[in-house]
Amino acid sequence: MSSEPHELSHRALAMLRAVAAGRAQISCGREPDLYIDGMPCCDQFSAHVLTHDGFIAAGDGPFGQLVPAVLTSAGVAALESVAVAA
Repeated sequence: MSSEPHELSHRALAMLRAVAAGRAQISCGREPDLYIDGMPCCDQFSAHVLTHDGFIAAGDGPFGQLVPAVLTSAGVAALESVAVAA
């Protein structure tokens, strides 16, 4: 996890919402790729940032395998803070 997380864009928040809704899969690996509704996400850089900053995680699986993406407690908090601000 990065010591200074990036500010979350509207796109990153939408990606977190898709993970929270159970619509996302992620590949197991150092630079995981995110898939939403079975399609590769158009912004893999943001997917990597969300993973490295600890907002989403991958379940257990062999390298390269797609597994369900999981929202971490930091991801839940990020979505809750946006909901409270709105």
